[in-house]
Amino acid sequence: MTPEVEVLVLAALFFAAALLYSSVGHAGASAYLAAMALVGIAPATMRPTALALNLFVASIVIVRFAGAGHLPWRSLVPLAVGSVPMAFIGGSISLPGEVYRPLVALVLLAGAARLATATTSVDDEERPGVPILPGVAAGATIGLLAGLTGTGGGIFLTPLLVLAAWTGTRDAAGLSGAFILVNSIAGLAGLLGSGVSLPSAMPLWIASVAAGGLIGSWLGAARFSILNVRRALAFVLVLAAAKLVFLP
Repeated sequence: MTPEVEVLVLAALFFAAALLYSSVGHAGASAYLAAMALVGIAPATMRPTALALNLFVASIVIVRFAGAGHLPWRSLVPLAVGSVPMAFIGGSISLPGEVYRPLVALVLLAGAARLATATTSVDDEERPGVPILPGVAAGATIGLLAGLTGTGGGIFLTPLLVLAAWTGTRDAAGLSGAFILVNSIAGLAGLLGSGVSLPSAMPLWIASVAAGGLIGSWLGAARFSILNVRRALAFVLVLAAAKLVFLP
């Protein structure tokens, strides 16, 4: 595959990933990493590229879901307070792949199974929001996992918000988008400060994920039924688990 074809293939894969992930409030970092691994992008380039693309899709998700009334800002504060510093720490830790990848994959698959089989009759009822101390603890734990895996943490946060009954599905999607944005900003700032640079194809790839994010977030914020959002999220978690296991 020539470099030109490689750039175009990645643009198409990034578009599809952004469309799917943004429909459930995610920015798609795990899918971007998987796509780059498939075409042989150097590992040193993969992480900053995925985080940079995260910024654009997460920003679109925030605007869409907030405009539709599905972003409880108060709940973001305890999560961000816990997650941002721990994301820095997680990024500095290197664990053996055979230890943490299968464990995280099992967590994601369990969350996918729960979301795919849950009933939806009370999904949009008023929820209490994220409690302060549990929210800080959850944010810290997910921030650490986000740092270890090189993602924004949405694949861990969204199922927690829904299964703990802190928010409904659409509020969880909007809140996850904001959570991903703050973590991605922190992670990318740290990487760029260490001298890491972004590839020259970034403008095309940014346009691709922006287009996918606009379409996917529109579907997720207003057009998908709650049941479809749950199923899409379950599918996203299965994809992320497969990536962690099969694409180390």
